[in-house]
Amino acid sequence: ASLSEAGKLLVVPMVGSHWLSMQEVVEKLSERGHEVVVVVPEVSWQMETTQAYNVLTYPVRQSLEELDKAFR
Repeated sequence: ASLSEAGKLLVVPMVGSHWLSMQEVVEKLSERGHEVVVVVPEVSWQMETTQAYNVLTYPVRQSLEELDKAFR
């Protein structure tokens, strides 16, 4: 018997967050049977996704160029 059961996980990383580190954890959870949904903005930096989990996008008003300009 397993110590835990697979469950559902909703992940909402923010732009500029530690998504690069989180992505590996999210993929491992998915591999272990968890149903994972990641909610990401349509425009973002380094928010690469894989088929290991479901992705929902939401619209944002900024273009990538505007986001870059605001960061600088």
